[in-house]
Amino acid sequence: MFSKFQKATDKLRTFVHKRTNYCRAFGRPPTMTKNSSSNPKIQTLYDLCNKTFTPSGSPPPTSEAIQRICSVLEFWVLLFVHKFNLGFACLGDELKNLAIDIDNISDTISPADVGLKEENPDEDRGHGFFGIDQLNRVARWAQPITYMDVYESDSFTMCIFCFPTSSVIPLHDHPGMNVFSKILYGSLHVKAYDWVEPAIIKESNGPDVWHVGDSVMEQRVVPVVIRMRLAKLVADNVITAPCDTSVLYPKSGGNLHCFTAVTPCAVLDVLAPPYRENAGRRCTYYHDYPYSAFSNQVKLGDEKETYAWLAQIETPDDLYMRQGKYVGPTIRV
Repeated sequence: MFSKFQKATDKLRTFVHKRTNYCRAFGRPPTMTKNSSSNPKIQTLYDLCNKTFTPSGSPPPTSEAIQRICSVLEFWVLLFVHKFNLGFACLGDELKNLAIDIDNISDTISPADVGLKEENPDEDRGHGFFGIDQLNRVARWAQPITYMDVYESDSFTMCIFCFPTSSVIPLHDHPGMNVFSKILYGSLHVKAYDWVEPAIIKESNGPDVWHVGDSVMEQRVVPVVIRMRLAKLVADNVITAPCDTSVLYPKSGGNLHCFTAVTPCAVLDVLAPPYRENAGRRCTYYHDYPYSAFSNQVKLGDEKETYAWLAQIETPDDLYMRQGKYVGPTIRV
């Protein structure tokens, strides 16, 4: 028993001791005292993003700026660890290196501090209409993903996604963008790709479709050509809170990804710069095909299973997302 207690004490002492090195690098991280909300973490995050990002995304953020933002996001994980008595064993090495004084963390911290309600999203089933064609949309019951705008400007967007179990955001890209994702609670399966450079394009026949003209003679089968681009798999795993912040970049880190909720979960995203069609940053959805599904002259050695062909598709019919209201601390702009 004494041995276990001493080990736990040593971990805590090491954790707090490393606080000094962190403070020297980044300054003292914000703390939250009981009965005080004068410096909410969401405000600190906004201030850092506002100083770091530009509407054009140029120049790109420095590694120090990225680390600062990740540190603020990861501080929230420590709040949850303290709240639910999870212990330091569940934290990764990067989190242990954060200089956070546990004594200053209030025991009243809850999901409400980031605008979330403690409820079971699995019980929240909504009735929606699905389909791209407005004349042929299908009504069905489904669990919606709730999207909440926290802040939006020409330089960056802060938002929260609340996922019911088994809900999916299909494979999509983030052209020219940096994205910080922090899982606030729950478990999420992430599958992510990066484009192979230089681009390797493949065209193949897809399923035939009927073309209907003005007369019977004009009714014929038209072959469809699928245009695909080669991508490399960089992530295919389940991430469970508390965990490190994931960061993707314009050309690395898994710029194309899809999310599937293993349990009810919530994700805080910072997108910089945000989606803007007039600036060439349009969200595009893709379907991934195994590399082996199409023959090609590309030599990939023994790593074929880590590559896939991605084909652009329309917005999926079964993507059911609703607008929620952010009710967390007000951001001072």
